[in-house]
Amino acid sequence: MSAVVAVAAGALTMGALMPASSAAARPDTVQQGLNALVDSDGLPAALASVGGADGRTRTYTAGVGDLATGSKVPRDGQVRIGSNTKTFTSVVVLQLVAEGKVRLEAPVDTYLPGLVRGKGIDGRHITVRHLLQQTSGLPDYLGHLDEDVRYYDPYELLGLALRQQAHFEPGKQWEYSNTNYVLAGLIAQRVTGRPLAAEMDRRIIKHLDLRHTYFPAPGETGIREPHPHGYYRDTASQPLGDVTEMDPSWAWAAGQLVSTNSDLNRFFTALLDGRLLPAAQLAQMRATVPAGAPFASGARYGLGLVSTPLSCGGVYWGHGGSFPGYETRGGVTEDGRRAADVAVTVQQSDKAPMKHVESVVDSALCS
Repeated sequence: MSAVVAVAAGALTMGALMPASSAAARPDTVQQGLNALVDSDGLPAALASVGGADGRTRTYTAGVGDLATGSKVPRDGQVRIGSNTKTFTSVVVLQLVAEGKVRLEAPVDTYLPGLVRGKGIDGRHITVRHLLQQTSGLPDYLGHLDEDVRYYDPYELLGLALRQQAHFEPGKQWEYSNTNYVLAGLIAQRVTGRPLAAEMDRRIIKHLDLRHTYFPAPGETGIREPHPHGYYRDTASQPLGDVTEMDPSWAWAAGQLVSTNSDLNRFFTALLDGRLLPAAQLAQMRATVPAGAPFASGARYGLGLVSTPLSCGGVYWGHGGSFPGYETRGGVTEDGRRAADVAVTVQQSDKAPMKHVESVVDSALCS
């Protein structure tokens, strides 16, 4: 488990349907891509959901769902979606902006007075926009977690970050830090007077009827519905360790959600269609700055939303996520006519296979 937490510190950055018919838009490209992830890259399992311009959703699987039993991969099974959670958190905050309860340019101290103080860190100079756009300069808490996986209160996570030195002055640079989204979640809780999980459920999950998406309850270590097991290893030469069951509280507003490929496609499609935010707030969310690691070359970061270049021209919008045992990549095209999400069931220090995952997403969206 200590190895899992170490990898988590560097990597959290990011309805069952029938298989594709022969009439689908290049269905073999997606299936062949998943097969290659299993056969060539050695990943235990890969899952995908692709929504086409014809309005149909097609799901795919490859590999095995449980290495111990050899069981099949559940079609559209639940996975831990990691940093895709950040987009959900950002939507909650931007809805509060639309309601006049939060201002993007207001300092964090407006909502959490006196809480954010440290070495070069002052909540009077860090705005809500800085948090959502990853330009606050706040250090990431992940590298300072205990070796044992256990329950963490979000204020404890924030405290780990505030013991570190600020990385730069707010607004001067871009740097990915999960601390930003822990703070955004705390602001949402303070303003609404309700748990973040309850606000996500009311404002997004139930609103869009995302039946297979949920925020795990405190102390909940398993995954509720059919799911492939998740695995971890340091290098490709080491055996895989099953890390499916884990307390995910260390990720909280930055990465705790469980979902499916199809639910993620539905969420990002609805977001880009304007069904979650008024036009003004969606425009703010899509206003981007250049992003670096852990995102692909050419990616740009908005307010919890990432644009990634497509090989066929244009971009797609999504986020992506990493969590011990699972990696997810995907999003929706600019016109909203195509959506694709791919999940694999291993996390390892060698990130080369993830470029192949991103290629499958690109192929699905460009076909």
